[in-house]
Amino acid sequence: MVKKKYNISVEATLEVIGGKWKCVILCHLTHGKKRTSELKKLMPEITQKMLTQQLRELEADGVINRIVYNQVPPKVEYELSEYGWSLEHILNALCDWGETHITKVYGDKFSVLEESILNENLKS
Repeated sequence: MVKKKYNISVEATLEVIGGKWKCVILCHLTHGKKRTSELKKLMPEITQKMLTQQLRELEADGVINRIVYNQVPPKVEYELSEYGWSLEHILNALCDWGETHITKVYGDKFSVLEESILNENLKS
């Protein structure tokens, strides 16, 4: 493995979960195993190519597990690995901050948040 230098440790975190889609994927996986098609439905704006790339990168970093079922037609599911579950509090903190930011900028968070299982807890 090539030794890498970071200026600050958050760079290592962002290298693994940074970008527009990785945290969204990980948040969905906190609600259980998902097939690629399920993730695509939950994130309609992501392209299939980008979803596949992000899933491969998260798997390569050990954050998610890819489960292949030996059946016809083939079935593949993704789940958080034990290592991936260690990100849960970070993901929750990002969601909390985002909710605060949306309220600050837009006032009514429900006017800008899509209906999603990830937003169910905000209704109370």
